[in-house]
Amino acid sequence: MTDIVQRGRYVDELVVGARYAHRPGRTATEADNTLFSSLTMNTQALHLDAAFSATQPFGERLMNSMWTLATMVGASVSQITQGTLVAQLGLSDITFPAPLFHGDTLYCDTEIVDVRASSSRPGQGIVTMRHTGRNQDGTVVAHATRVALMWWSSEDHRRADLAEQEVSS
Repeated sequence: MTDIVQRGRYVDELVVGARYAHRPGRTATEADNTLFSSLTMNTQALHLDAAFSATQPFGERLMNSMWTLATMVGASVSQITQGTLVAQLGLSDITFPAPLFHGDTLYCDTEIVDVRASSSRPGQGIVTMRHTGRNQDGTVVAHATRVALMWWSSEDHRRADLAEQEVSS
């Protein structure tokens, strides 16, 4: 019997416009917020000081937005990049349109925005993804665009893609 190994998608398996719903969601806890903020040396009172936060516009502590971002990206790994990622190239267009609080559950999805062959790295391609995080009520709490260098499933697929790009140019 053959072992089935969990992995992400290769470049040639990703389709522009495809949307991956990453489940289960992740319920944010006070411990997550305190530990993440402490580990990253972020002493922002809005994350750590309940009395201070109660006097601020949201009336309670906010989840550290970098925890939200990291959790969104992390939620995508098993479906998209596990074992198929070469390197993360960048993050951009990061927004947090609504707060995330302790006790909220973060649900994430990823849309494939662009897929192309790398012009300088044979057998690899560049994938642009748009991550979206929503709370349990469906309110968008975060967006981020991510660019990753990823493996093709085989050299033959990469050659075919390059030939198609040259024909369409």
